[in-house]
Amino acid sequence: MSTFTIQANQLPIHKVFSEDFIFTIPLYQRPYAWTTEQAGELFEDLISALGDSDEKIEDINPYFLGSIVLIKGNKSDAQVVDGQQRLTTLTILLAALRASVSQEYRHRITKYLYQEDDFEPEKNIYRLTLRPRDAQFFKEYIQAESGIEGLKQLNNKQLSDSCKNCKENTLLLLDKLQNLPENQIIRLLQFITRRCFLVIVSTPDIDSAYRIFSVMNNRGMDLSHADILKAEIIGKIMTQQQENYSKKWEGTEEKLGRDIFKSLFSHIRMIYSKSKLRESILKEFFDKNFKAFPLQYPQQFIDKILLPLADAFYDIQYQVYEGSLWTDEINILFQWLQLIDNSDWIPPAIFYLSQNYHNPELLLRFFSDLDRLASCLMIQRANINERIERYSKLLHAIDNREDLYTPDSPLQLTSKEKENILKILNGDLYLIKKIRSYVLLRLDSALAEGKPAYTFSNITVEHVLPQNPSADSEWLTLFPTQEDKEKYVHRLGNLVLLSSAKNSMAQNFDFETKKQKYFTTKKGICNFALTTQVLMEKEWTSEIIEKRQKVLIDKLKELWRL
Repeated sequence: MSTFTIQANQLPIHKVFSEDFIFTIPLYQRPYAWTTEQAGELFEDLISALGDSDEKIEDINPYFLGSIVLIKGNKSDAQVVDGQQRLTTLTILLAALRASVSQEYRHRITKYLYQEDDFEPEKNIYRLTLRPRDAQFFKEYIQAESGIEGLKQLNNKQLSDSCKNCKENTLLLLDKLQNLPENQIIRLLQFITRRCFLVIVSTPDIDSAYRIFSVMNNRGMDLSHADILKAEIIGKIMTQQQENYSKKWEGTEEKLGRDIFKSLFSHIRMIYSKSKLRESILKEFFDKNFKAFPLQYPQQFIDKILLPLADAFYDIQYQVYEGSLWTDEINILFQWLQLIDNSDWIPPAIFYLSQNYHNPELLLRFFSDLDRLASCLMIQRANINERIERYSKLLHAIDNREDLYTPDSPLQLTSKEKENILKILNGDLYLIKKIRSYVLLRLDSALAEGKPAYTFSNITVEHVLPQNPSADSEWLTLFPTQEDKEKYVHRLGNLVLLSSAKNSMAQNFDFETKKQKYFTTKKGICNFALTTQVLMEKEWTSEIIEKRQKVLIDKLKELWRL
């Protein structure tokens, strides 16, 4: 097993912003996001820690600013893995301090912002360089000695969010410093540089950093494998094209949302490996045999793989597919798929949609059958290995352009599966907690022949014949023995949907009372076709349950072609 070195050192700020470190924010990092709330809080904490006594700076209690994590070797170059927000805000604060003191002190502060070249200013070495999109702005308006005056004139509408945050935080800190006399500003500067400390954690290369990332992610660090993949992939693109592809990447991440975008890479891995994850997703992506990531053609990965699959994922996730035909029907299928209790169906879904986006007739047929397959695997409680094996076969079939509608296709149910599903649906369905609501919602929608528009905050599955009728109840006349009751109580024919929590005592009402007080809203309305059927019955007997059971099972047979 290979080993790697982690170094951790507690350093005062004057050593952090020195020639020992040249900090760079990698492409995979999010833009600078601290607002005036966080910057103001940091400033007030520092003022409070400094205190208002005349105590010598060396005697003031040290103030801990947290830790930062770097990828750094023996040289001063250091990629910031964690700590961008603090380093950037500290740089802004140092620039604001410099702008708030007289000329004789300014040069002393500038050395914390950049190392000056005596003859060629364009060769100044900046202590911190932001991501390429923000780097020039930060140098020109924050780090350069005369930059803040120009910063005040900039229009926020023309700035990116990160640059706007830099500007507003700078102006906030300037405003706060204006309320302090110069001697206190100098004292604050001395406190920050001498008595404020950061713990610098560094590891020598990105390979060892992967392991650190995984540990830190478990502790809440806001980095993911998507961030690391971004650095590796965009880093291989020619410099003049990196900004364009970085925008494409970030635009897609923003569109999907960070968490969904992160999960996309797991789905891409599944599409191309067609097997269960064996090691870390990063290891598999960077494996030379992994054909989804052509190392020589990173643009191709973004343009031909990432973006089309992301667009397909977005349409499915938010049900916003727009085709020339069957748009509503396809989006309804996407809506039902969201209720499946696992995400293993997503790789074949986004793969097929990306390949056949402009053929709605193919899409309607495929997603009707994928909905059927995913629903039935869930009803059978197929485990993760069984699901992955099935969807892996389906991905192979899609990739090889096989006929997906032959009886032996992995998209289709086998005779044995159909038989098993019917057995489950015909049994004590209520006792299978993980599928009972889903089955009844699908059934209710099929009966109503409408779109699934269930927006109620609380939908429950309830019994008509109660589980525990009272001793003097008419239910015991209709179902006199325990055997009679147990035969029907948890069956599909005895179940209904309700849209709000009801008094548990009301569950045991006699049938007529239950219809009036339990199965309808205060306005006498029932929100479910499934429950409306029950309201039309005058009594509730074993014969009626048997009859209803058959009708409902037949409807499910029709829905899922069982």
